[in-house]
Amino acid sequence: MSQDKQEKTATLQLRDKTYTVPAGLRIREAIRRIGLTPESYLAVRDGELVPDDERLRAGEVIRLIAVISGG
Repeated sequence: MSQDKQEKTATLQLRDKTYTVPAGLRIREAIRRIGLTPESYLAVRDGELVPDDERLRAGEVIRLIAVISGG
């Protein structure tokens, strides 16, 4: 990826898949854009949970973790 393009995008990682999305989107918007339901995933940056209304920063990588529920 070119340096210019990397500066305007962020990366979402889910298991073995990587998605590139525009920087500046809110995390929940980015999750929708890649075809997933935001309520079903937690966003993690450097081991810390990230609120879904936070905006993605250029060049950053966010790991998505599926929420598991059961009873």
